[in-house]
Amino acid sequence: MRAMLFEKVGSPLSMQRIPRPRPGPGEVSIQVEACAVCRTDLHVVDGELPDPRLPLVPGHEIVGKIVVLGEGVERFATGERVGVPWLGWTCGTCEHCLAGRENLCAQAQFTGYTRDGGYAEYCVADARYCFPVVGYSAEAAAPLLCAGLIGYRAYRMAGDGIHRLGLYGFGAAAHILAQVSVANGQELYAFTRPGDIQAQDFARRLGAVWAGDADQTPPVNLDAAIIFAPVGELIPTALSHVRPGGVVVCGGIHMSDIPSFPYRLLWEERRLCSVANLTRRDGVEFLDLAPRVPVRTQTQRYSLEQANQALEDLRHGRLIGAAVLIP
Repeated sequence: MRAMLFEKVGSPLSMQRIPRPRPGPGEVSIQVEACAVCRTDLHVVDGELPDPRLPLVPGHEIVGKIVVLGEGVERFATGERVGVPWLGWTCGTCEHCLAGRENLCAQAQFTGYTRDGGYAEYCVADARYCFPVVGYSAEAAAPLLCAGLIGYRAYRMAGDGIHRLGLYGFGAAAHILAQVSVANGQELYAFTRPGDIQAQDFARRLGAVWAGDADQTPPVNLDAAIIFAPVGELIPTALSHVRPGGVVVCGGIHMSDIPSFPYRLLWEERRLCSVANLTRRDGVEFLDLAPRVPVRTQTQRYSLEQANQALEDLRHGRLIGAAVLIP
């Protein structure tokens, strides 16, 4: 099969022919119909996430049809369309797994990082970490598998009783979460790269009541802010814009160093927390919610051979919505 391989930090992905993977017990083989391109993929290929499996097929926002069932798989049938997320395997026996916090499993494996992912014509996935995909085309559904799921987990961690929500970084995750927030009757405030008028206009079209540069002050104090941009300098900025008792949630897996900031920004019971990975509960809940909102993803299509171009466009902020590879 054809696959885009990551072999060395600093080198572009290369198109190669590799053996088609076969599913082991509890796994399924999937013909990839679409794989969205995530900022976490950039963190992997840029060496910001340590110790990836090499050589590696990146990609963890996968949608495709099951072609082979591994031994013991009964919850799916061949021909069924499923999605494969970032969290690809957990032990199921540690204290975190048993407590329903499998996203914190120390032995966890991750799709497109420590397990081969979806920048290929076929992939293999643990059936426990696959979700049925209905109501969407493969291309439209692919960004839901990480941008959507991580955005939803960050949204849940922001808590209840939110009237004014700020989103820092208006990319794939924010454009999905914005639709959920607006559907829930919240005032949405969007913060983008300085001067990114196109992203600000996009946020307004999705219902934001205000959109501006990330270094600007919103017209009101926020109840909560979610930071999707991997920029540590945004943390003290966001804290300065949430009300007493408000919360700032960091939604990325990697972020640049956080500069020192005065304690007064955290005082008055403001909270700062991070989101780590996702759980199957997140997947079930969000993929049930998304078509009811309804969430509509904006995508830009690339061929498998154009994976490097898609990564570059994401790196330099040239995308509105999400990039999706179509093998």
